Amino acid sequence: MSAEPSVARPHWIPHRASSVEVLLVFLRLGCTSFGGPIAHLGYFRKELVERRKWCSESTLAEIIAISQSLPGPASSQTGFALGILRAGCLGGLAAWVGFTLPSALLMMAFSYGHSFIGGRIGNGLLHGLQLAAVAIVAQAVLAMQKSLAPDRIRIALSVGATALALFLPPQVATIAPIVIGAAAGLLILRSGEETSSDLADLRMPKSIGAASAFAFLLLLLALPILARVFAAPWIDVLSAFYQTGALVFGGGHVVLPLLENAVVARGWVSQQSFLAGYGAAQVLPGPLFSFGAYLGASVRPTPSPILFGLLGLVGIFTPGMLAMAAVLPFWSAVRGNQFMRRAIKGINASVVGILVAALFHPLWTATILRASDFWIALLAFTLLTAWKIQPWLVVSSAALLSILVSLVQ
Repeated sequence: MSAEPSVARPHWIPHRASSVEVLLVFLRLGCTSFGGPIAHLGYFRKELVERRKWCSESTLAEIIAISQSLPGPASSQTGFALGILRAGCLGGLAAWVGFTLPSALLMMAFSYGHSFIGGRIGNGLLHGLQLAAVAIVAQAVLAMQKSLAPDRIRIALSVGATALALFLPPQVATIAPIVIGAAAGLLILRSGEETSSDLADLRMPKSIGAASAFAFLLLLLALPILARVFAAPWIDVLSAFYQTGALVFGGGHVVLPLLENAVVARGWVSQQSFLAGYGAAQVLPGPLFSFGAYLGASVRPTPSPILFGLLGLVGIFTPGMLAMAAVLPFWSAVRGNQFMRRAIKGINASVVGILVAALFHPLWTATILRASDFWIALLAFTLLTAWKIQPWLVVSSAALLSILVSLVQ
């Protein structure tokens, strides 16, 4: 009895997972990833590299390097690429939806005037979540250093990247260390062992990359023209948020001045509403770019806050996702070259340095404000690294301790 013929799947879609699995995993991350973009990368590493073995340390570092070099939200782009790697293009979309949905819904709700958590208990809880994020990022940096900068030369490259990331202007603070790390790797490192083949096995068609690049540029140029021709408020809002997402490098807090210019300067949102939404976005899990959902829903006048909130959300995220989809197929094609492998090793070492710099500023400088903060963060770090306690228990413990300290003080 002959077996039924199997339906061939495109060779660039992995056979390892479904987009539903990716959605559920990133939905959980979207509900629990506090602390901002760099902390998100720590959560990704803990969940997807260490626990689920979806990819290697070096593959994660490559994706981080790519996302740091593109316009858009770095942590969301990293999650998008990991979703593609796991379950194809639908997996990438599922990763973005899962990671973004919780914070987007909360920000939309906040735009309707819901009061946010406050008081000593509320402030202590939120501060405890931030302290846990410091420990999680520190653990990720330590683990990545052991894997990606294990020798003296690459440690030196990491230290140099840290200095550049801290002292250069924000516009080039991430791109410059990556470029210099690539050049240094090309000149002074040997290709040596093979890098992880995970990303190379993605094999996305170059046609997808070319179509994504074309869509990125077409929307960037066409949306402002359409907004002028049709004078439709919804097109104007979509265009403003798309241009903001397309022109910001570094993601996270770097987008705030552009957003303020896009919505406050035009009189769509008041300065007070803008700052209130920014404060809420700071303490919620998930990507800071979900702030776009709040601002879109807060635009006045508007016939539909929900529709405009969705336009703000989709508009600000789409450029970064298109940029990542445009680069991935070509990156996969060139990374197997021996010179590229040497450059990648230098880039990986620089990524470690960039994460060290981000751990110090803004995460450490904005979170460790008193001696009790230091001890709570140190305890959380010890529980994660020496005792191997589950992250959710560590986060809960840090939050509880922070609440107790807040009540005592």
